Amino acid sequence: MSTNSRMSVAVHVLAWIAYDRRGTDKEIATSERIATSVNTNPVVIRRALGQLKAAGLVDGSRGRLTGWELTRDAARITLLDVYRAVGEGEVFALPAAPPDAECYVGYGIHDVLAGTYRNAQQALCAELERVTIADVLRDALARYESRSLA
Repeated sequence: MSTNSRMSVAVHVLAWIAYDRRGTDKEIATSERIATSVNTNPVVIRRALGQLKAAGLVDGSRGRLTGWELTRDAARITLLDVYRAVGEGEVFALPAAPPDAECYVGYGIHDVLAGTYRNAQQALCAELERVTIADVLRDALARYESRSLA
């Protein structure tokens, strides 16, 4: 099984834009510049930006002197907003084929797992709602600044 990094890429993109927009010497926030920070192909960044734009978290326009911007303050964008924007669904899924209802385990396992998975999903969403892009940026910058002290 592979893991999906769309969420992490999208959070990185938003934190980068928030950081970039803080300065007075604002260069153009292009997918190429963002891709350098994420260390990925600009196509991956453009795909993420498309999802973030569709969710109303960023806005950008085409042209030589344009770039991407957050549509609201980074402190008002939660990781739950990002999670929903990139189309992350349920954390766990039940198999499409039902188990053998005549089996001792198979008879009730879907109901047991469905409840547990629902609780896990709710806990995940609660944690993602607690953290903002501003929090992520603040903590990432603190780690960067502390690296020279170690």
